[in-house]
Order: sequence, then structure tokens, then C-alpha cells
Amino acid sequence: MKKYLAIILAIVTVLSVLAFAGCGKKEEKPNNDDVVATGELAEIKEKGKLIVGITEYPPMNFKDEKGEWTGFDTELTYAFAEKLGVDVEFIVLTDWEKKFIELKSGTIDCVWNGMTITDEGRKNASISDVYLKNSQVVVLPADKAAAVKTVEDLKAFTFAVENGSAGQAIAKEKDIKFTPVQDMGKALLEVKSGACDGCIIDKTMAEATVGEGTSYEKLAISITLSTEEFGVAFRQDSNLTAEFNSFLKDYQASGDFEKLAAKYEINIEK
Repeated sequence: MKKYLAIILAIVTVLSVLAFAGCGKKEEKPNNDDVVATGELAEIKEKGKLIVGITEYPPMNFKDEKGEWTGFDTELTYAFAEKLGVDVEFIVLTDWEKKFIELKSGTIDCVWNGMTITDEGRKNASISDVYLKNSQVVVLPADKAAAVKTVEDLKAFTFAVENGSAGQAIAKEKDIKFTPVQDMGKALLEVKSGACDGCIIDKTMAEATVGEGTSYEKLAISITLSTEEFGVAFRQDSNLTAEFNSFLKDYQASGDFEKLAAKYEINIEK
């Protein structure tokens, strides 16, 4: 009897010790570095590369003297890719109007090139938080720009616009005559050559390329037609969108975003 009692007491003691140890053990939180990526984020990490659809568009994406991509969006893309631990490949979209078709087909992983956030974009892609504000402006020869005060003054001219762009959309909305071209760089060339009277392009590009000391010093910014916001387009339901939004918040809080904007002389509108 004493033998059985001793065994029972031993078992009770062991169970009590285990229960106490279990109660005293703290729940360990997973380290962010140990979290397993899922969805498209996992696919990008496995592929080791983020493929980005762009157009050549200073100061956002353009080539330096060595033929390497640089610019505000370019450097922001590299910073995001570094967080993901992947490389970047830039693909120039020859037809901006087909950007969402390229995205859905898998040719690119995102559209990131001073892309205006629109209702069409929200229907066809997962759009990030706003990272910059912009405007659509009229560019004319300097000797004509000052004379233009209203939209009605534009009705006598024909403007070059990037096909599928916000500039084209505002020209349609305001019943302004326009000629679609491949990109905003081509739009400026059309004005310089005299093929078109003027062009409607992004304010960010106009401020970087037009006026004294630029390649288009005989052109000038005239009036502003609309204001807009820039975002990055990922595939619908992609978890890359949330990953970018988190990166953007941290990048802005660190002060690096403001420094990058200053480097490329981009005005950050609050």
C-alpha cells in the first residue's frame, strides 16, 4: 500500500512541476525576419526580381550619362526592392495606355512611373497609398505662354499628349484639340519641332525640362489644368501593395523621402 502511495505522490509532483512551468512560460512573438512571405510577395522573393513598368520621364525615371536608370521613382524603387531583398528590372512601356494589360498579363509586376491614380486604375489594379501630388500643365513656346490665361484661350491650339495619360484625359474633358504620341518626351519634341502648338504634360516633368538652362529653354509652362496624385499599381489582390505602403510610411518617417525629393528638385505638397 505504501509502495502505491509513493508512486501516486511522485506522479502528482511531476505533473505539478510541468503545469507550473507551462504557466510561467512566456509566449514568444515571431521575429519579423522569421515570418514566411506568402502570396505574390513570396513569388517575387523566390524570383529574386521586381519587374517595373515605366516610361522615360525625367525627373522620375531617366538614364544618366552612363546609360543607367536614375531619377526619383528609380531610387525609390531600388529602396523598396532592397527591403524585399530582390533586384529590379525596368521595362519601358511603349504604349502607356496598355499599362494595365501588361500588368495583368504578368509582363511586369507593377506600374511605377509618376502614375496618376484614377478610377480606371482602381478597377484594374491594386493601387498604393499616395506618395506624391502633381498637376497637368500646358507647355507652349515662351513667346505665347504668357498670353494664355484661360482654357478658352487654348481652343485655338493643338496639343501633343501622351497616349493614355492624364494629360490626354484632361484634354478630352475640356474639349482641347490634341494629338496622341508615345510619351511625354515625344510630346515636348512635337512642340520644339513645331509639329504641335504646345503639349499637356506632368508638372513634375515640365519643371525639370522646360525653361532657361534646359533642353527646351524656348518653351515655358503656361496654365495648370488639373491636380492629381501619384501611386504605384500592383496586380489586384496582391499583398505587395500593403508591403509597399508599410515601406513608404517608414521611408517618409526616416526623412529619406524628403531628401530624395530635394535631390531631384521635386516639390512635396502636403
